[in-house]
Amino acid sequence: MERGLGRFDGELLTEAIIGAAMEAHSVMGPGLLETAYQDALCYELGQAALPFERQPLVGNTYKTIRIDRAFRPDVIVKNEVILVLKSVEKLHHIHDAQLQTYLKITGLKTGLIFNFNTKFLKNGIRRIDLPGAVVP
Repeated sequence: MERGLGRFDGELLTEAIIGAAMEAHSVMGPGLLETAYQDALCYELGQAALPFERQPLVGNTYKTIRIDRAFRPDVIVKNEVILVLKSVEKLHHIHDAQLQTYLKITGLKTGLIFNFNTKFLKNGIRRIDLPGAVVP
């Protein structure tokens, strides 16, 4: 993952990510596949000069064994914020739990869930922050 670009820190970073997602949604509209929104959002993140990784393979340790392919988050921005992209009728608590698991495993503290299957994207955004998590 690219590093640097200190112009986006903390809240400014999540605001920039949300702005990029809102732009992608306003152009694409609701009802498409998650992959279409992922393509559009990654384009917008690139336009905003935000370094990101798309679907990186993340490992984990289970008891005494290493699991090399534990999960693949949709996008990680600046090695600080995990993005989960959905295009579903409604977000459920399991989506929050999934993101919390991703945050715990990676050690990141902030994640955003975007449900692009809404008329107004602002109604389909959830933010999860893990208190005390250390950003690598």
